[in-house]
Amino acid sequence: MDDRSVNATIGGEEYKLLLTTRATIEIAEKYGGLDKMGEKMLQSGNEADALKELCWLIAVLANQTIMIYNLRHNDAPKKVVSAEELELITNPADLQDLQSSVIEAINKGMKRNVVSEEDGKNAQGE
Repeated sequence: MDDRSVNATIGGEEYKLLLTTRATIEIAEKYGGLDKMGEKMLQSGNEADALKELCWLIAVLANQTIMIYNLRHNDAPKKVVSAEELELITNPADLQDLQSSVIEAINKGMKRNVVSEEDGKNAQGE
């Protein structure tokens, strides 16, 4: 999981942003898919709406590792962060910095690690 997550400091606390299948489903339900997310966020035409959307997306990605932790440690769950909380503990400059972390987390989540085998079916004989 750590190789797919991105560290982000939000309101002075460390979070790991992670694109999971669950996060992808939430994004698809809201925007119609990852490919449509960027254009819909930019089309808002309203800076306040764009900031709210970015806070929502950061919360979704930051909460993935928290929810995974809670799944494995139900005796001591951690509190998830809401978009509204992010609006209070960040400023617009923070969000500009976090935007690159969001993009990196999404790219890492979509990356496929392909391992080739030398002695596979298509290997050439000696």
